[in-house]
Amino acid sequence: MEQHQVVPDVLDEVPPEVIQIKYGEVEVSNGNVLTPTQVFSPPTHMSWPTKENALYTLCMTDPDAPSRQEPKFREFHHWLVVNIPGSDLASGNVLSGYVGSGPPKGTGLHRYVFIVYEQPGALECDEPIISKNSADHRRSFSIRKFAAKYNLRLCAGNFYQAEYDPTTDLVHKQLGLRK
Repeated sequence: MEQHQVVPDVLDEVPPEVIQIKYGEVEVSNGNVLTPTQVFSPPTHMSWPTKENALYTLCMTDPDAPSRQEPKFREFHHWLVVNIPGSDLASGNVLSGYVGSGPPKGTGLHRYVFIVYEQPGALECDEPIISKNSADHRRSFSIRKFAAKYNLRLCAGNFYQAEYDPTTDLVHKQLGLRK
């Protein structure tokens, strides 16, 4: 994460554990390159070390919006789920529905960072609920500020990189963004 500057662009430190993430047979592994086609749908498997009776927050964020050279919308968050018991994502509260990678044409590789935090207890968040079909409130997000606001403790992370492929156009259409 330091080699690809996830630390310090997104996080202040490297997470102590790794999130295991799979999209079908494709595994996310410390900055490997995947395509928007491979990650269009939510991961088929995610797990991280958990504590009994603990609740967790998961975020997927792109610090490279619209490009790594000009990240004026840093961060664009793609997924945000709170109150996850253990690593049972389906039982958490979705604040932002999953959106696959949508790096604009000609902007090079973007980093897509998954971060898990342990919560101090159940969260009652005042952020808007964002559907998977909306880009509203996704730009200029800061997982660092969100974590500080709710007193979250960094637990685990992982990331991949992706650049434009034709599936990006579907992601932009899903979000109601221009081509």
